[in-house]
Amino acid sequence: MDPISVIKVSGHELDDPAFLGGLTETIRTMHQPVVLVHGGGKEISAAVEQAGLQVEFVDGLRVTSPEVMAIMQMVVCGAINKRIVTALVNAGARAIGLSGLDLGLLRCEPYRPNGRDLGRVGVVTTVDGAALRQMLALGWLPVIAPVALGSADGLSYNVNADMVAEAVAGALSGAELVFVSNVPGVLVEGRVAPTLTPSATEAYIAAGVISGGMIPKVRAALAALSRGAASVRITNLAGLSDGGTRFVSEETGP
Repeated sequence: MDPISVIKVSGHELDDPAFLGGLTETIRTMHQPVVLVHGGGKEISAAVEQAGLQVEFVDGLRVTSPEVMAIMQMVVCGAINKRIVTALVNAGARAIGLSGLDLGLLRCEPYRPNGRDLGRVGVVTTVDGAALRQMLALGWLPVIAPVALGSADGLSYNVNADMVAEAVAGALSGAELVFVSNVPGVLVEGRVAPTLTPSATEAYIAAGVISGGMIPKVRAALAALSRGAASVRITNLAGLSDGGTRFVSEETGP
């Protein structure tokens, strides 16, 4: 099997029909096996507000009561996931919509950053990589919504989509993880840096070269490397095939 690409797209990008059309066309022309992980974003918040519930975030993570979890699961596993799958199938891909609940694909435990209780928010502990490889061997394209199964209580949990993508890429040995965002890559001296190692990334953060909203993006890339991804890229839709900034380990870096 060719090297696997794990592609992560946020719900904010998927709000744009033109983006979804471009994404499906690009994936259709890719030769390597693909796993797509997606988020939810504004569509979930709108449904939560419509139900008369509070939308609350802590450090970018949605506070998820059981009531919010039911809405989040309905929207991200239903409307959003199936919209992506439909577009991919119509473009000729053998896409299959999944969440971490299916086959127990993603198992998690409650995520309590700094001891803060965020409700049904989880962190992935195990990924059934063998099941994903079997799907890819059949020529299928798994499209994964960021909901996981609680290992201890059997409940569904909301998991940050970046964290899901990191865990999936780490479970698929040799996989490349691509974070598709609204920027072409990491800018250094006005140009997209083609390659960064963890030490170079930390040095640029310390120097203020990498700042603002790019910091959590590069932190997610480094976390994916540490979990076992062979390489990680941050790019936009135009650079999905081979553009953007590639993060590699110190041993394989420039």
